[in-house]
Amino acid sequence: AFKLKEMDDKLSLIKPGMRIVDLGAAPGGWCQIIMEKGPEKLVALDILEMDEMTGVTILQKDFNDDDAPQMLIDALGGQADLVISDIAPNTTGHAKTDHIRMMALVEMAYDFAVQTLKPGGSFVAKVFQGGAENTLMAQMRKDFETTKHIKPKASRADSSEQYVVAQGFRGHSKE
Repeated sequence: AFKLKEMDDKLSLIKPGMRIVDLGAAPGGWCQIIMEKGPEKLVALDILEMDEMTGVTILQKDFNDDDAPQMLIDALGGQADLVISDIAPNTTGHAKTDHIRMMALVEMAYDFAVQTLKPGGSFVAKVFQGGAENTLMAQMRKDFETTKHIKPKASRADSSEQYVVAQGFRGHSKE
């Protein structure tokens, strides 16, 4: 939770009245931080069971399931202002494998975000350093006004974990 709080203090990601999706939400610390800000709607998804939280719609579901994105959209009841993803695969200990598996999840979360966000919205996702995120970052720069990597102080110094933050969604392209 300290990681999200630190990023929010720095970037003002969470504002009252927002519609927010929290992917990889268990055990619920990020939900608690978000609820303190007074969102209009918060939908949390995780494969793991979570305790009920007042004001939070919790879906126990694997984000890889084909019906997960539509379930999230239905539960949200409209477009999102913010999509955050703290999803991570079970790690193998092999850095390159873990990075590739992590990037597959981040790319799925990103695809969901660009389908769901309203113009001006934001996307935050955990990534492992490793180089494969360059293609994703290039796409994010096209879709958002600002993009950056952040390594919160609350993250262990020896961890390859960092976050990508994209703000100012430009809207859906007219392809």
